[in-house]
Amino acid sequence: MQQMAILEPGKFYHVYTQGNNKETVFKEKENYYYFLQLYRKYISPYADTFAYCLLPNHFHLLIRVREEELIMNPDTLGEPRIINLVRQFQHLLNAYAKAINIRYNRTGSLFQERFKRKEITSEAYFTRLVFYIHHNPQHHGLIEDFSDWPYSSYHSILSKGTTVLQRENVLDWFGGRASYKNFHEENAADFTSTMPLLEEDEL
Repeated sequence: MQQMAILEPGKFYHVYTQGNNKETVFKEKENYYYFLQLYRKYISPYADTFAYCLLPNHFHLLIRVREEELIMNPDTLGEPRIINLVRQFQHLLNAYAKAINIRYNRTGSLFQERFKRKEITSEAYFTRLVFYIHHNPQHHGLIEDFSDWPYSSYHSILSKGTTVLQRENVLDWFGGRASYKNFHEENAADFTSTMPLLEEDEL
């Protein structure tokens, strides 16, 4: 079992988890949108997001923790405190689970006890991980063409609409929109090429 990495300022991470006992956590489209709404509240102020994919029973994120964020805490008379991003993820998952339990009249934990995170330590890992995250719905047999999945960042990165994603950074990394799209399409035919880097990350 891999050791759980802490989330250190300035570093990149693959963050992922799944439903408790592989339970479905996103039952309908409104669930996906609500999770993203909570994500913008709890995570986006403190981490840059480069890619994501939400699937029925799990999700994947590629993030960079921002440099130490100081906010004013009214409970300490205005003295600054450092945001703990692990705790922010716990708030996110707990808030979502609470809403789902109320919505579907269920009880108990929704996600695995601890979300997984792995530091991204090479340029090759970053490149393959962007593709791996976007290709996940096809990899799991949920859809024939990964680009048709509506709950990933693939099309948001290609579009020009407003987004909290690090769109321009991702496009620059791949060499522009055309190169980004070509990389995904070319590697979709040989998904196994990503596995040597990502085999420990598989859910």
